[in-house]
Amino acid sequence: MKRWSACGGALALALVSPFAVAHHSLTMFDSSSKVTVTGTVRAFQWTNPHAYIHIVAEDEAGRDIEWRLEMGAPMYLYARGWRPTTLKAGQRIAVTINPLRDGGPGGVVLQVTSEDGKPIGRGV
Repeated sequence: MKRWSACGGALALALVSPFAVAHHSLTMFDSSSKVTVTGTVRAFQWTNPHAYIHIVAEDEAGRDIEWRLEMGAPMYLYARGWRPTTLKAGQRIAVTINPLRDGGPGGVVLQVTSEDGKPIGRGV
């Protein structure tokens, strides 16, 4: 019976591992580029496996564009001073990100600062 359990565990690990690696891949983001998006928080999602900031910012033509910005897991953020109430809808912030490779309005968060330039949290 122990032999079967070990085989079953190995099989389960082999089946799940590629999905875990794919889930944590950052290849969709351009890590060689940094962009700062300044705008108004629409929502701050404190969810697993990643938290998200939704921010509305104007593009070059003056149109409002909603950016969806990915962060780390809440337990990771909590250790860096973030809380579910750290950002509030309507708050103006600047977010430095590695943007999406496809040029869409999204990215992975590197740093967040308040409207007056003070860092929010201790990195992300």
